[in-house]
Amino acid sequence: MRYKSIPAEMYINNRNRLVSKMKPGSLAIVNANDEMPRSGDQTFGYRQNSDLFYLTGLDQEKCILVLCPWHPLENMREVLFTVKTNDLMVTWNGYKYTFEDVRNISGIKTVKWIEDFDFTLKEMMSQVQTVYLNQNEYIKFFTEVPYRDLRFAEKMHHDFPVHGYERLAPLITSLRTAKQPREIEQIKKACDITGDGFKRVLRFVKPGVMEYEVEAEYTHEFIRQGCNGHAYNPIIASGKNACILHYVNNDLVCNDGDLLLMDVGAEYGLYCADMTRTIPVNGKFTPRQRQVYDAVLRLLKAGMAMLTPGNTNDNWHKAICSLMEKELVGLGLITEDDIRKQEPGNPAFFKYYMHGSGHFLGLDVHDVGSKQQTFEHGAVMTCEPGIYIPEEGIGIRLENDVMVADEPVNLMAGIPVEPDEIEELMRSGK
Repeated sequence: MRYKSIPAEMYINNRNRLVSKMKPGSLAIVNANDEMPRSGDQTFGYRQNSDLFYLTGLDQEKCILVLCPWHPLENMREVLFTVKTNDLMVTWNGYKYTFEDVRNISGIKTVKWIEDFDFTLKEMMSQVQTVYLNQNEYIKFFTEVPYRDLRFAEKMHHDFPVHGYERLAPLITSLRTAKQPREIEQIKKACDITGDGFKRVLRFVKPGVMEYEVEAEYTHEFIRQGCNGHAYNPIIASGKNACILHYVNNDLVCNDGDLLLMDVGAEYGLYCADMTRTIPVNGKFTPRQRQVYDAVLRLLKAGMAMLTPGNTNDNWHKAICSLMEKELVGLGLITEDDIRKQEPGNPAFFKYYMHGSGHFLGLDVHDVGSKQQTFEHGAVMTCEPGIYIPEEGIGIRLENDVMVADEPVNLMAGIPVEPDEIEELMRSGK
């Protein structure tokens, strides 16, 4: 294992909290993610299902968790099924969990081989009336691939058609939104490593380097410090590319006089960081670049201060947009008359600021949680205002990760963001 793991006590507590939300006479089933084919006989690097990891800490394919808290036999109330290993499998593919490994990592006492799943499940189903099944309910998630949870749900409805079925995702979402201290530690570690990558890049960037070379600097630092790699496809966008919100080609040259927008984050122990910084390729902001940068920095600081319990994402974003209008007027990009004449649903600021102000962060970079729910103490939010001026070749976004609290905690406080500090670090090469 590359990363320092969380003790089993947290996963035991997570399962107990989930069980407390389940209906009497029910069971819940959570599957590991599929191994996804890449080409030939290759698969993509494996990434565990976030919900299974949250409940078990297990970071291996072919695992199934079944919670059956009302089963008359105590040793059947939580069961973990895992792949059966042998000497030949180890020779070809390396070490896999033993029963003792599963018990130590997850705190689950009853562990069985996955070959025993169908028989054991049928016995457990005879004891319950309701089944909780999981799926990805993130509102922006669409896929043409019938992933494992969907296939499993279809099979369950076919094999056990007269049982009642419930959605598991809302129950787990209600648990995952507010982070526990151990989770904050993992996210903070991911943030610190991301910051180390940024400082490395400040020493590296100069006119003529390629965007993908900058990406490689981050990748080197993330892997060197025990991360799985990037938490998402990194955006390394120079010049006009910075005005493309999801630019991930990262294949053009960084030119003298251009800005370089970098939206990157390390994934440590499956927990994500999400940072954006914008720097001058030659190490010195032009007066206009600095003017726009200062405006975005003011918005970042104001936005972070509003990440307090009781607020909501919708209300928070609305407040930032109100401040954005004032900044854009000050920059000469829109006028007070434009604001007075704007149409409902098409605000004047949208020409230069067209995305949300932030999102929940955790085991997923766009973590569980809705825009309407109230912020809880311990939730982690990104704050990411930006101003994009294609006609001037300027795109600036700044983003920090913040723990919601009465006094919000900037988890990226140690990562340079002040323009004078960035210029000094680039100039000194430190």
